[in-house]
Amino acid sequence: MFTADILSLAENIVRDFTTAKKMISTAESCTGGLIAGALTEISGSSAVVDRGFVTYTNTAKIEMLGVQERTLESFGAVSEETALQMAHGALFRSRADVAVAVTGIAGPSGGSPQKPVGLVHLAAKSRTGALIRRKMLYGDIGRDKVRLASVQTALEMLIELQENRA
Repeated sequence: MFTADILSLAENIVRDFTTAKKMISTAESCTGGLIAGALTEISGSSAVVDRGFVTYTNTAKIEMLGVQERTLESFGAVSEETALQMAHGALFRSRADVAVAVTGIAGPSGGSPQKPVGLVHLAAKSRTGALIRRKMLYGDIGRDKVRLASVQTALEMLIELQENRA
């Protein structure tokens, strides 16, 4: 299911985070656990994957990650603000050193002119305060491709945090 590129990124993450003795948590909406799944495809990933939160509904985002209801009302589930709060919640509701979060519209339905299919917001945060955010416009390339592209971007963000010694 995962591409060779995704598996290569996951292998690098498991190796580098194991060496650094750092743990990761994930907060996923549109990817439905695929980021954690890609990481746990790699032998030895138990040394670096603390936990994953799959928060597909707004209620789950609020209850599991502490996303503020007013954030969801004001900006929507698919927004930079929500992704940032998801990453913060995943970091501070786990034992991880780094968290990555993703929320978006994989399609084929659910898009609008303001938030089209293929719009994905991602955030990665470390306990040192390092923060990366991305707004991706993958386009209406198909549900599976949007989800896998999101996984790849999330893994690249984790590598970027690690390379910056976050």
